[in-house]
Amino acid sequence: MSAPPPEIVPLFSIPFGVVTLPDGEVLNEPVVELLRARAAATGGDGAVRHTPTRYQSHDDLFDWQDDALRRLLAAMLGGVGSVVLSLNELPRERFEMLRVEARAWATIVRADGCVPTTQYPNTAWLAVYCAASPPPSATRFDSGVLRLHESRLGTMFADATNSQLVMPYRPGHSSWRPVPGQMAVFPAWIAHEVALLRAPGDLVLVTARVRYVGPDQTGVRWW
Repeated sequence: MSAPPPEIVPLFSIPFGVVTLPDGEVLNEPVVELLRARAAATGGDGAVRHTPTRYQSHDDLFDWQDDALRRLLAAMLGGVGSVVLSLNELPRERFEMLRVEARAWATIVRADGCVPTTQYPNTAWLAVYCAASPPPSATRFDSGVLRLHESRLGTMFADATNSQLVMPYRPGHSSWRPVPGQMAVFPAWIAHEVALLRAPGDLVLVTARVRYVGPDQTGVRWW
């Protein structure tokens, strides 16, 4: 008599959502023009990360008054909410009672630029929206990708049996290629980076840190 097959379940799953914003095609061009103009105007501001290969604005985009940008940020928050609701047992009516707190910034990655590895404490979700991207590199498949770092198996002994596991158990980083009009949503604690851009042109990203605060929740300090 043959033994029954083992029961295997995936534990510690990490959600990663991709949302296409309906108004992205309309909003991308004016938003990119605005961000490029702001990058050129604030090149001497010491509080703004501005190098020949990368510009990063302050995290105050929600305070800007440009109509296209405000519409884009509102659509981003709506997209984050749709991902959160699809993952959650929280009823919609309860979810709609939560107060959204968010900060957002713009990043323009130029040829040979990158965004170093980072993660965000005191934040629930991170949303990375692509407003513009150059064509893929002919020589580097990972040019300009958003790379999420594997962290589950840092202390695991590696041998011949666990280096070739089937998905989703195989260890390794995960990558998402930014596409104009699309947004990635994932837990903000995950270490991530934007890999070196090995193509001519700019990769323009709008990133938002998002968290939700309940009506009876206290002790949560503003960023």
